[in-house]
Amino acid sequence: MDAAEFKRLGHQLIDQLAEAMASVPAGPVMRNESPTSVRRALDLEGPLPEHGTDAATIFKDLTPRLFEHSLFNAHPRFFGYITAPPAPIGVLGDLIASGLNANVGSWILSPAATEIEAQTIRWISEFIGFGPKAGGLLVSGGNMANMVCFWAARVAKAKWNIRTAGLEGSEERLRVYTSVDTHTWIQKATDLSGLGTDAIRWIETDEHQRMNLAALREAIAEDRGSGDVPFMVIGTGGSVGTGAIDALEEIAQICREHELWFHVDGAYGGFAAGLPDAPASLRALRLADSVAVDPHKWLYAPLEAGCSLVRDPEALTRAFAYHPAYFHWEESATNFVELGPQNSRSFRALKVWLALRQAGAAGYRRMIGDDVALSRYMAEVLRKNPAFEVTSQSLSITTFRYVPEDRRSSVGTEATERYLNELNADLNDRIQKSGEAFVSNAVIRGRYVLRACIVNFHTTRADVDALPEIVARIGRAVDSEKRRS
Repeated sequence: MDAAEFKRLGHQLIDQLAEAMASVPAGPVMRNESPTSVRRALDLEGPLPEHGTDAATIFKDLTPRLFEHSLFNAHPRFFGYITAPPAPIGVLGDLIASGLNANVGSWILSPAATEIEAQTIRWISEFIGFGPKAGGLLVSGGNMANMVCFWAARVAKAKWNIRTAGLEGSEERLRVYTSVDTHTWIQKATDLSGLGTDAIRWIETDEHQRMNLAALREAIAEDRGSGDVPFMVIGTGGSVGTGAIDALEEIAQICREHELWFHVDGAYGGFAAGLPDAPASLRALRLADSVAVDPHKWLYAPLEAGCSLVRDPEALTRAFAYHPAYFHWEESATNFVELGPQNSRSFRALKVWLALRQAGAAGYRRMIGDDVALSRYMAEVLRKNPAFEVTSQSLSITTFRYVPEDRRSSVGTEATERYLNELNADLNDRIQKSGEAFVSNAVIRGRYVLRACIVNFHTTRADVDALPEIVARIGRAVDSEKRRS
């Protein structure tokens, strides 16, 4: 493909993409399709072609077909997962980054990209109040952002050289502490690092889904008494289920007392620490040794973009750096290969950096604040409707369940709770398949509830106002069907 053809097809593609993105709000959030029907619609069941196809022919209907058979997290009534719409400037940033194709592993291979990522890290740290001297890097998402910090903590707090001797270097067992509501990344981290998931001490939560601090202290003391080595406590800065925020300041104090690494999983809620009215418990993430945040969540960057931050930048070097003979670079330069597990790294920072420049801190405070305000408004609207029981509201997540009129007086009884769990599970599935809106679920104290999360600059009050009617209408239909079955 020569430059002229690239330019012609590129202009056509941008026009198609702009039209398709603009059309999303008028269509369904998703279509109720089977995997087989999607494969057939996109002609994905054939073998590898022996001969190529002209690029113009491939692109002719590619964008319309992709948009016809996808779920749209950019839809204003997508309330499902913590996946944001892509900022248009980020979409264009990805195009530039792909054209440059920098390998942001070493400075010599990517001087401009490396310096842009370094500034992006400083800006993110500044925005959430973690401090200007923190170090870090961009990774694929929340799982990897948290894992990078976990591996840094493991090296920093083991009493032996765990990088060379491994777990066989000591008979002592490392222990990590986290609430039962922590994301499953911690299981992957302990598994892949060789500690095993039994190294996790799952700490119970209180009625607000926050880590029970008395139980945390008791678990640490118990493990120390049995000869284990506590090394890390993970606080949650906005759980994925309900948006709950642990008592981070108190956890920081416990970690100081016991000389433990304090990590905050802020993949979802961390950026809300930059709001003027952010909860004090969330702002206390500034006390952590490390924090994970996701720009592809509340900075609205196109996937993928996670971010690992550490208070002591050298902690990452101590955890990841090696110096084989084929690496030659100036020590004064930043070489991200030394700060994380990847060698070849894409130019993820550009889309984040461009959006930060375009919106500024004030713009992001406004957009994130709008999402939080809309979620609070949703809880108010739902509470006014007797068909719903609001179970929680924190940050931009509201959880609730549909309760038929004749079941309201018996809420709490075993039979009604069992029926409501089944009803709301079926209701959640039916709402998603309807395409009118998209919610997900959470389980709170044994109750299956619907979960609406707003990380979307397209969502308005009108979209929030529409949700109760959609859920109630479909809920009545599902309830009626269950009674007849």
